[in-house]
Amino acid sequence: MLIRRIVLGALGLLWLVPVYLLLANASKLPAEFGDYGLWEPGTVTGLWANLGEAWDRGKLSGGLLSTAVYALVSPLIAVVVGAAAGFSIVALRLRHGFAWFVVIFASSIFPLQMILMPLFVGYAETGLFNTRLGMILVYTVIAVPFSAFVLRNFFTGIAHQVFEAAVVDGASTRRIFAQIYIPMAMPALIAVFILQATFIWNDLLLGLTLTQSAEVRPIVTALSALQSTYGGSAMSTVLAGGLLVSLPTVVLFLATQRVFTRGLSLGQF
Repeated sequence: MLIRRIVLGALGLLWLVPVYLLLANASKLPAEFGDYGLWEPGTVTGLWANLGEAWDRGKLSGGLLSTAVYALVSPLIAVVVGAAAGFSIVALRLRHGFAWFVVIFASSIFPLQMILMPLFVGYAETGLFNTRLGMILVYTVIAVPFSAFVLRNFFTGIAHQVFEAAVVDGASTRRIFAQIYIPMAMPALIAVFILQATFIWNDLLLGLTLTQSAEVRPIVTALSALQSTYGGSAMSTVLAGGLLVSLPTVVLFLATQRVFTRGLSLGQF
């Protein structure tokens, strides 16, 4: 037991090394950045100054709001659609259900780079380019196959007699799905939601391709502009922006982890 704790503690410290380097170098003022060593920390004043510079120069406020909308709405829709697909295939025993599942999941096989050009052309022709609705749609579509994959596999572990017993008791299909299967699948739903929300928050490729204005583009795309030819920000400012951008995903993980742990302790999941 002692050896296990030592090993886990050492691995935890090793995992924190990149975090320390990020904080240490993001807290150095641009004018003094070259005077410090890589492992030497800056000052709290320098960190706050760099955070403010990254926020103002990168115009992160608009990107923060837009990305929050994308990272909450799209995964929420995706997990509901994926759960409905998995429920239809497993519980309702949809005709040719496995074939439908293969069709849904096959869309995730192709690399995203292969569809960027037709996606850009389609968005430009339909007026969805550089709109929040367009970004919500594309993020939802990308998240649905993985959601359906996870939840279909989760529902296969639920005995079909549960569905049959609910039908005998007079419950409708919608009620069985909403009040029996969804609560039972809550751990899987939370896990898929966290993964997809994190992916959307950290997305750069789709943001660069399908957005243009500061109000619509995701926050990572706005952050990348700080280091572009026209942004030209110092490395410490860019690192401070990266720290600022990463905080919401950490908060989301900690919040959902607390809810998930509390549910396990109470026997709700």
